[in-house]
Amino acid sequence: MSRRIGIDLGTTNTLVFVPGNGIKINEPSVVAISLFDNRILAVGSLAKEMVGRAPDTILVVKPLKEGVIADYKVTQAMIKYFINKSFNKFDFFKKEVLISVPVAINSTERRAVIEAGMNAGVKAVYLVKEPVLAAIGAGIPINSSYGHMVVNVGGGTTEVAIISLGGMVKSAGIRVGGNKIDQGIIDYVKKKHNLAIGERTAELIKINIGTAVRISNEETISIRGRDLVTGLPKTIDLTSNEINEAIQEQLKEISQVIKKVLQETPPELCADIIERGIMLTGGSALLKNMDVFVTRVTGVPSHIAEEPLLCVAKGTGMVLENLDIYKRNIITKR
Repeated sequence: MSRRIGIDLGTTNTLVFVPGNGIKINEPSVVAISLFDNRILAVGSLAKEMVGRAPDTILVVKPLKEGVIADYKVTQAMIKYFINKSFNKFDFFKKEVLISVPVAINSTERRAVIEAGMNAGVKAVYLVKEPVLAAIGAGIPINSSYGHMVVNVGGGTTEVAIISLGGMVKSAGIRVGGNKIDQGIIDYVKKKHNLAIGERTAELIKINIGTAVRISNEETISIRGRDLVTGLPKTIDLTSNEINEAIQEQLKEISQVIKKVLQETPPELCADIIERGIMLTGGSALLKNMDVFVTRVTGVPSHIAEEPLLCVAKGTGMVLENLDIYKRNIITKR
């Protein structure tokens, strides 16, 4: 007998769905390693607390870059840790794991995910592309004959797909997401204010005052960093519209991939999408006014899914509970 679990293996966060129990884990995809003996010190939330604060003897890594595995051994250890954390230590059933993968994944990257899962001690690994899982998790009836459009904006990638009759008719992905948006904020603050800030501060700015369109009632945040002129700590104030200016390049790339997919979509399905709108999923869909931005650049009504960060993870659970219905969406089984 085996137990099945779904893993949304994200660049920024990893979520684990256990059928019957829902989402058991939602933690950062971060691992802390001791350089003395190559031992893993912390995974997930504990490791993220060390980002930008660890001594020279501790290496804090994000083993996934832009949606794919960058550090194989660390990813394997992270998967194993999250699987073990999802069950009690006396659960000896073999595990079958369904893992989400980017739409533009190549065969080498796909093999790396399968092997990382198998070497973490599971019996079988299933792979399903993220936009399909996001659509299922957002409650879209993907097996209907109507066209549906989903835009999954994650930490490392943005994936766009037109889904009809249970499959992807058109799809495209770019390696731009929340992390590149954070980097845009870091670069802007450095260039405009001569202030060096870290990833955690940039993410905090994005969450608190970031906006995908300019707004009239601006919000302000005070942030601390290192003055690049004096080398000393300094505090400055930033506004929402400054952050909007900082992330224009990333927003442009996201809008271009959405428009590209729409331009290649068959007319009948285009009509369905105009009627039903575009569904936005993924953690970065939570950037304020992201739906307004997508509506403006496409002319198509856009909606943010309920709990967008959880859509892919929920989708893994629904596929595992209905493997016969969704079997044609499984890329690999081993």
